[in-house]
Amino acid sequence: MPVNMTFPGPRAPSADRPLLGLTVLLVEDSRFACEAMRLLCLRSGARIRRADSLHNARRHLRVYRPDAVIVDLGLPDGSGIELIVELAQASPRVDMLLAISGEPEGEGPALAAGADGFLAKPIARLVEFQQALLAHMPAERRPGGPRPLSEEVVVPDPVALRDDLTLAAQLIRGGWPAECDVAYVAQFLGGVARSAGDARLGAAADALAAARSTGAAGPALDRLAALVEDRLSAPAPI
Repeated sequence: MPVNMTFPGPRAPSADRPLLGLTVLLVEDSRFACEAMRLLCLRSGARIRRADSLHNARRHLRVYRPDAVIVDLGLPDGSGIELIVELAQASPRVDMLLAISGEPEGEGPALAAGADGFLAKPIARLVEFQQALLAHMPAERRPGGPRPLSEEVVVPDPVALRDDLTLAAQLIRGGWPAECDVAYVAQFLGGVARSAGDARLGAAADALAAARSTGAAGPALDRLAALVEDRLSAPAPI
């Protein structure tokens, strides 16, 4: 006699986990920023994968179709704008395509390239993250009814910040970087500093970016390198 078996379907989004079932590809070179996003997704019910460059993002997308792609604008092998243009014009298109950057002036170019929205770094408040993504989700995928707005702020593992600083130190110690590498070091550490709330490091990164345009980046790079080494000399978190 045949037996009818019923398997539970996918769980629907709920008030406390409004992004349940959503799959996200984060294209982000900073481990610290990625850890914050991982925690935000975890608290919201979304699943996340990370690619740290344009090259690795394209590799992911050849075999994996996420619901949402969040693209950092400053990446080690080019601008995130390139990937946004590709994904915006692809068929079928991903359901949600967002840009993220610590530089507010990146919003206009990202939207012009085809992004659905823009996230400004740092993003650590759960309610801001959830509302930003829900605003671009189809109505049928949003949780129904009222929901409490969580004021939770995620705190990334400081080990991830140390990883970012170690990478920056390696780039600088590798010898005098070429012009494009100086630009990347300034951009990368500027984003890390904003995500970590390190105003002094951020100011030094901005100073390097400004000095690069004058062709006199040496002293600014030396000051930035000293700050990075100072932070790495502190006891490592346990």
